[in-house]
Amino acid sequence: MTRLMLVGVLVPWVAVAQETKAQETTAEPAAVAVSEEARRENFGGVVVPATMPDGATAVSGWVGVPEVGAAYRQGVGGWEIGARGRFDYLRLAVTGEAVGRVQVWTDTEAWTVATELGLGVTGNTGSRYFDEQNLKGWFLRLNPAVVASWKVAETVTAVGLVEVPYDLGLSPSGTWRVKPMAGAGAEIYLGEDLSLSAVGELGVDIFKELRGVTQTRLGYGVRLGLGVRLF
Repeated sequence: MTRLMLVGVLVPWVAVAQETKAQETTAEPAAVAVSEEARRENFGGVVVPATMPDGATAVSGWVGVPEVGAAYRQGVGGWEIGARGRFDYLRLAVTGEAVGRVQVWTDTEAWTVATELGLGVTGNTGSRYFDEQNLKGWFLRLNPAVVASWKVAETVTAVGLVEVPYDLGLSPSGTWRVKPMAGAGAEIYLGEDLSLSAVGELGVDIFKELRGVTQTRLGYGVRLGLGVRLF
């Protein structure tokens, strides 16, 4: 009798436990699917998204011509803040910037536009093995920009850039360089929160040497980057 009573008590609990386990097993793939969908919807780390969502973080690095670099991005309070480092290996110049972005327009479907401002310092060795008109010294870097993104497909976003980096000579003073550039490219979601970006830019390079005349020449840039989102 005791055994029958024990079986009677345990059977319902075993049945409930099995049902709960079955529900968890069914829910787990659904949760994974939702997570993957969210990642595809919100991917990006190098150039896109135009602004990082609140609480999202990304790190990235890129190689190209004439520079290589790395960046950190953080979304907070409707803004994006971060830092960026560049090394121009053709002129042996290093730049460090603090960067801020804010979204100015979106259609909530595909297009997003943001403005960006970078503020930092550039140190240039003045090496002329590649550029005979390279400017030597320390410069204050002011870098306003506009970033536009357009979601072409589930895992592909096109990007447009306009940036106007301005270097004002600190030591020696009297030298400066401004390089308005416009370009386009795309960022592709690779999976596992990784994205690949390719961007090309063209513009003009306007500069003034110490006690020299203002000169203008072609400006260009190509970057291939890899970013990872840390949600």
